[in-house]
Amino acid sequence: MADRPGGDESVSTTADRESADDVDADALPDTDARSDTDARSDTDARSDTDVLSDAEALPDDLDDAGVDEAVKRRLREAYLNDEENALIVTRVRSVGDRVAVEMRPPHGDATHTERFDAPRDGSLQESEAFLGFLEAAGVSPLDVDELVGSRVPATYDPETGWRVDAAYRGDDDAEESGRLADAREWLWTYRAWLLAALLVGGELAFVAVIILVYA
Repeated sequence: MADRPGGDESVSTTADRESADDVDADALPDTDARSDTDARSDTDARSDTDVLSDAEALPDDLDDAGVDEAVKRRLREAYLNDEENALIVTRVRSVGDRVAVEMRPPHGDATHTERFDAPRDGSLQESEAFLGFLEAAGVSPLDVDELVGSRVPATYDPETGWRVDAAYRGDDDAEESGRLADAREWLWTYRAWLLAALLVGGELAFVAVIILVYA
């Protein structure tokens, strides 16, 4: 009877061990599952990294790969010009009976010219459009030198190019008169070529008539 307590203790200890082993066995599947998940995640991450590396890698024979500096410069200039929406007056000169105001965007070497009627008979009334341009720029007719360097609000139209703000252009009648003056100026500039073309064309027409009559 004295040995029973010891025997009970041994049985109890054995039962506790078996219970602990069961607990460890139950915990192992969860650990294995997490390990499998981590392994798959690492494999997927490495696979994605390998794909990105392959996509970013350039062939060895592409020695001239990259963006041309001229392209970057033009894009930068165009972007800044569109942001500022202005032209800078660089020169004012006389062209025949007209005043030509030359301008350019703040960035780049593009040019734009506005032409106005100049006074011919000693009265500013003949040049109202140019006076309006000076007034919009805040420049007096007596201080035209100050016009150089002025910034003129303007926008770019893909079809017509740069177009200054309406306050600097004058009315429609002035624009129509300006177009007629441009046409007259063009005819006068190329009058010799036009005369030569008329003479040659007339001679060719005469020869053609002779051939048709006597053929």
